Amino acid sequence: MSKMFYQKLALMNIKRNGKTYFPYIVTCMSTIMMFYIMHFLSVDKGLNQMSGGASLKIILQLGTYVIGFFSVIFLFYTNSFLIKRRKKELGLYNILGMEKRHIAKVLFWENLFVSFVSIIMGLLWGIALSKLMFLILLKILNFDVVMGFSISYPSLLKTALLFVAIFGLIFMNHLRQIHLSKPIELLKGGQVGEKEPKTKWLLTLTGILSLSAGYYISLNTESPLAALYMFFVAVILVMIGTYALFTAGSTALLKMLRKNKRYYYQTNHFINVSGMIYRMKQNAVGLANICILSTCILVMVSTTVSIYIGMEDVLQSMFPRNIFISADNVSKEKADMLSNNIREIAEKNYSGVKNTVHYRSKNFIALQNKNSFTDGRNKSIALNNICSVELVPLSEYNNIGNKFISLNENEVLLYTGKGELADDSMKILGNNFKIKKRLNSLSMNGIASSENTNSYFIVVRDETIIEKITGDELNGSQSELSYYYAFDTDSSADLEMKLTSEINEEMQKLSIEGRSIGLEETRGSAYSIYGGLLFLGIILGTLFVMATVLIIYYKQISEGYDDKERFKIMQKVGMSKTEIKKSISSQVLIVFFLPLVSAIIHIAFAFKVIVKLLAVLHLTNVPLFIQCTAGTIFVFAIFYAFVYILTSRVYYRIVS
Repeated sequence: MSKMFYQKLALMNIKRNGKTYFPYIVTCMSTIMMFYIMHFLSVDKGLNQMSGGASLKIILQLGTYVIGFFSVIFLFYTNSFLIKRRKKELGLYNILGMEKRHIAKVLFWENLFVSFVSIIMGLLWGIALSKLMFLILLKILNFDVVMGFSISYPSLLKTALLFVAIFGLIFMNHLRQIHLSKPIELLKGGQVGEKEPKTKWLLTLTGILSLSAGYYISLNTESPLAALYMFFVAVILVMIGTYALFTAGSTALLKMLRKNKRYYYQTNHFINVSGMIYRMKQNAVGLANICILSTCILVMVSTTVSIYIGMEDVLQSMFPRNIFISADNVSKEKADMLSNNIREIAEKNYSGVKNTVHYRSKNFIALQNKNSFTDGRNKSIALNNICSVELVPLSEYNNIGNKFISLNENEVLLYTGKGELADDSMKILGNNFKIKKRLNSLSMNGIASSENTNSYFIVVRDETIIEKITGDELNGSQSELSYYYAFDTDSSADLEMKLTSEINEEMQKLSIEGRSIGLEETRGSAYSIYGGLLFLGIILGTLFVMATVLIIYYKQISEGYDDKERFKIMQKVGMSKTEIKKSISSQVLIVFFLPLVSAIIHIAFAFKVIVKLLAVLHLTNVPLFIQCTAGTIFVFAIFYAFVYILTSRVYYRIVS
């Protein structure tokens, strides 16, 4: 035996199976490249100097973990296509005299060559494109471009170690399959699953119930906070339902059609239904994976794009005025002193203040039951009942609008930020009040106006009523009311941020615990967070698209080899080539586009709960999200059809 026999045989096998190996190697390289780039960006020290850089690094680190976890599952799954096509070849080696240990050596060298080329080329491409991706990230974040080029050696080391471990696990899995298989099983490895699948009614019922439950949660979740928790439950249920219905439900449906004699005993229906029963058994898991990946792509891209585009809407809802100051436990004297000092600072060194609004109030979290509000702190309750209640003294309200309204002790004015209160009376922590007037508008805290829970602003006669309502339990250590002051300024962005900083210093001098936040300062942080989410969505979307394309490609190859035999059998029973091609084409078309149609249905049912989730991020522009979702589906559908056209050419070459 030649000294380099195993190495030469391994290289020859890779070359001979290039149709399946080359896409796999390219995928490995791309996955390695993406992981290195994401890790490189997440540890870049330059991000620490940017506004919102800490939040951005957390998002990028999350992306690194997702890519790493996905890489393990994805590479294992795609490699299973390779080993399935190779089983017959490996079984032939075994029958011709090669022992399993010799086959293991061949597989070792094949895996070594593939992993070596993939890791080296993936890291080189990662290093080459890391700066470009960094510049794209800075462009998305609206930050200045930083010149220079660097290589992250910790990123190189961690990337290499991760993928060496993944390729090592893949090789161990190959050894397991070879060790447990008999030569005759290896020879028939490509034909495993040719028996007619059994109808699994229990799994079908599980799929229907899981999918229905997931859809029900999506359609009936009203509170954005509830959506934050229930969305992941719905996702898991929909995934379970998708896999169950693709694997068992499709077979059950086709067998029901077969029992319908009027439908089944027609030439086209007879061939299509019979062929689809076997086709769905062999491809059910792959189709379910394509459906789940397609849904992930559509959700990620549409949400991150709409969040990024709608960023200005978010900022405007949070900042009715350029700068706002809020603090807790502020006396009337300190509130007046701080308000005067803010005006002096702004008029002395900046462009002054205009459109000012300031007031003192007390707010708390409550549980709403129709017109009754009870203490909602630290209780295990349905998130749909949580609301925010803000109590404002009448004197503060009159000062806001230069009004001269009077109230009795049991009368209130009500402004509803979000929510619904139908009665003309209300009960707050056991105290009964009559609603004298409902306010159509109220100058209020921008952050409060963009809260995700129902919110009620209630004007009472004076501070003694507030103390009576809240009592000692709610007051706790906060004996005074909260303070809010907001104004517009014509200063530039830099001066506005400087003014915000000076106001914070002034609050420290007065021993007031609070914060001053400006629109421009928040814009930088918002671009970091939302821009980081968009960048992560693009990267993960690209990775999932690549996974989808590869699964589709391997599915077409597998079906091509399987249908090649069916093609011959159909010719022997008297069908013409035109009839055979028409029949197989219709089956392939149905199977191919079934995951896309299912993904669009998933998106349609998930739309409402996604809108609620976006509200958590303060994006309430639903028409914008509709446009982004529709555009994403349209572009992805065109891309999906393009992939079908390209891969179907490989399929028809194999069949014919």
